[in-house]
Amino acid sequence: MIKGVDEIFATKARNLVHLDLKKDQPSTELLLSVLIGRTGNLRSPAIRKGRTLIVGFDEAMYRKVFGK
Repeated sequence: MIKGVDEIFATKARNLVHLDLKKDQPSTELLLSVLIGRTGNLRSPAIRKGRTLIVGFDEAMYRKVFGK
């Protein structure tokens, strides 16, 4: 899912998490905690826009990423 992705925006415990995969090398544990939900599946919604992956729902995050 993250192949070809340069950055990830995600919500985690009501906080916005931004991972810049070009600059940083996040651990596997961090990536899994951001991408995988309590059920063991990919958190939803998950949207890929170009080289950006957006996981979870936060209205402010959507405005920032989509520019609306």
